[in-house]
Amino acid sequence: MPESSERGALTEAVYYILLSVKKPLHGYGIMQLVKEMSNNRVNLGPGTLYGAINTMLSKSWIKILENNVDSRKKEYIITDLGKEVVRNEIERLEELILNGRRIMEG
Repeated sequence: MPESSERGALTEAVYYILLSVKKPLHGYGIMQLVKEMSNNRVNLGPGTLYGAINTMLSKSWIKILENNVDSRKKEYIITDLGKEVVRNEIERLEELILNGRRIMEG
């Protein structure tokens, strides 16, 4: 995945996953919330979800909650670094929209 915490664009899946773990959530819950947030447009399969989760864990954008009662259902939450990555992506997207509108409407 080409995501970076500097200036790279996030994939839509990674962006939605990061948003979905603002509160603790397990894998199936993430899949359902992403589907809901995107009006059924983004439907994450388990391979895509867990591949993205592993990448984000290795980049410290999310972490596994330690207080899981059932260890089979790991819950994930966004880290401060992950929040910074999302904020940077929002700024990037806002710039894209602003420039697009300025050019298309001007």
